[in-house]
Amino acid sequence: MAVAWISNREVPLERAAEHAAALLHSSRCPVFSLDTDIHGTRAAIALAERVGASYDHVDGAALARETALITDRGGMFVSPGEVRRRADVVAIVGELPEAHHRFVADLAGTVPDLGGANRREFFLIGDGGRQAPLLGGRKPTRLSCAEGGLGGVLAALRAQCAGRQVSAQVSNFAQFKDALTSARFPVFLFSGFSADGLALEMLQGLLADLNKTSRASGLLLPARESGWGSALASTWMTGFPLRAGFTRGFPEYDPWRFEAGRQLAEGETDLHLWISANGNVPAAGNGGARLIVLAKTTQPFAGADVTLAIGQAGVDHDGVAYSSRTGSLAFVAATAASQRPSAATILRLIAGRIPAEAALPC
Repeated sequence: MAVAWISNREVPLERAAEHAAALLHSSRCPVFSLDTDIHGTRAAIALAERVGASYDHVDGAALARETALITDRGGMFVSPGEVRRRADVVAIVGELPEAHHRFVADLAGTVPDLGGANRREFFLIGDGGRQAPLLGGRKPTRLSCAEGGLGGVLAALRAQCAGRQVSAQVSNFAQFKDALTSARFPVFLFSGFSADGLALEMLQGLLADLNKTSRASGLLLPARESGWGSALASTWMTGFPLRAGFTRGFPEYDPWRFEAGRQLAEGETDLHLWISANGNVPAAGNGGARLIVLAKTTQPFAGADVTLAIGQAGVDHDGVAYSSRTGSLAFVAATAASQRPSAATILRLIAGRIPAEAALPC
């Protein structure tokens, strides 16, 4: 099975790794796009430090909104386990990613054993129609208003909860207010998948208001679990989440400056390293930058200087990934083990061929 190519020519893996290392070593401003497990993220950040690269997630926009909420605003958060055991009122904010639909279905099919209620009451805030079938045939109560999108609905909801006047009333508000009054553990499920930064901040404002007289919490269900896992790994390695870099020889965090898509579009980088075994491919046109691709593939990627085939954590090989079901890192066993190398293995192979005085950081 072919595993490595230079341009469109099949070559031994070691030769491709040497060529990729030479490109990285000669690059003046490389940028990495990540979609990998914890081991792959650690290897990528170690390589980025060695070559002075910046790094971002392949779905960086949604992840940036979620990390900005934590770094800039903060909020009231609860663990998935507490939601399953305690939440008697569940409000779904906007559209949740498909990866979390099973969690919502589990909530609909169970009752809180520590909350004193014999069933959960569900609300949908704004759009989120695809969540309704996941509730086991139960009809959730929709909270919406005529204008303003998700952020507008949350703003109106916050204003009405505080007894203020609004230009557009939220539908079914009285039922929602009654549910909050009698609830022992209300929880809002949200994600950066469909909520922009303003909507996320407005939600946390609503939670802060509710906690002045009662109790309410939020559960972040990340837009991409791989992205949130990489953000956590980056934070413990460098002190910063993704959209960080080593361009000046030390770790820096700047969600605008180190956005991979912007750097490529504006010609600020001369080399793009793309890492994803989950079916994602780099966008057409690379801003003139040279391209190294690590992907689950059986053929070279069009336009790439080097393509290296890798396996997927939890499918081709064992790995460690963030699990939103537990709110922590979890071991993922291979379901269809193959000989495809992991992203971490290939990245370390490349790093070992780049001259450096210091050893790779742990």
